[in-house]
Amino acid sequence: MIRRYHVFVEGRVQGVGFRGFCMIRAQRLGLTGTVKNLPNGTMVEIYVQGEDEKITEFLDQIEKGDRFIRVDNISVKPTAVVEKEKKFTYGW
Repeated sequence: MIRRYHVFVEGRVQGVGFRGFCMIRAQRLGLTGTVKNLPNGTMVEIYVQGEDEKITEFLDQIEKGDRFIRVDNISVKPTAVVEKEKKFTYGW
């Protein structure tokens, strides 16, 4: 079953390659959606869509981050599926 989630990620997630990190992992898992920085400098907003199993794997990967990324908090809420969405992209 396809689901979609609205996710906010807080921490050291801007200026460290986090959006690209998310995009690569989402694409590898066959997920669609978007990721963008928020103006406050410490949060990123993600919409992610796909199979629950793959989304769980995606969220686990981004929560772990890498040596530059530090995730302090993740908020995940279900939202309406976007029909015919084809890819995962990032915005500014």
